Amino acid sequence: MTLSSEFYTTKGTTMQYTTEVEHMCCVKKGCNHGPAPIPQEGAWTQSKKIEDISGLTHGVGWCAPQQGACKLTLNVKNGVIQEALVETIGCSGMTHSAAMASEILPGKTVLEALNTDLVCDAINTAMRELFLQIVYGRTQSAYSEGGLPIGAGLEDLGKGLRSQVGTLYGTLKKGSRYLELAEGYITKLALNADDEICGYQYVKVGPMMEEIKKGADANEAFKKYTGTYGQFEGAAKYIDPRHE
Repeated sequence: MTLSSEFYTTKGTTMQYTTEVEHMCCVKKGCNHGPAPIPQEGAWTQSKKIEDISGLTHGVGWCAPQQGACKLTLNVKNGVIQEALVETIGCSGMTHSAAMASEILPGKTVLEALNTDLVCDAINTAMRELFLQIVYGRTQSAYSEGGLPIGAGLEDLGKGLRSQVGTLYGTLKKGSRYLELAEGYITKLALNADDEICGYQYVKVGPMMEEIKKGADANEAFKKYTGTYGQFEGAAKYIDPRHE
């Protein structure tokens, strides 16, 4: 390969061509219709620049040892992240990484965020997966005219602003233990005459804490937000899933 002595400047970038390319004849480009349109916030957009990207969507990531996972929700307007929800599970260190990521992400473009160290590999991976959805037009708000308002990310959390967490444990010898489900923190498991789970009692921790913060008695709030599911009443036996 030999280099041509001639240089060309395009949009402020200096280009150097090999002699072989310089000696080629010019063939004109035919069709040039640009990128395929993608659905974005109720419209079809030919995205050519970062500022052409808008949408709210989610991404899930994991670290190399797969010890923990992260669900990341971003609301992007004109290429800039306006809202970030970072939810982690399985690793204590990830919670502190998530705290930093929640400060780092808003205000960055999606390209900046993709190339920013978000402290934890699981969060970085979630950002990568989310980026792919955004730039390919696979956002949750793709067909919502005008997109979703800033604050829509909190709707994933529900009352009390707590993540939807499922924590279940089981062994072959001792069977299953329900610890936390969508309804809340599990306080009791109901067993039938065959020692099979037939129901459970739970506490809605988020609403209960909101009630306590407003001045309610903790015991009264606990009773108010305690509920049951399944054939809890009249079960043959009740156990504490954390201690029995």
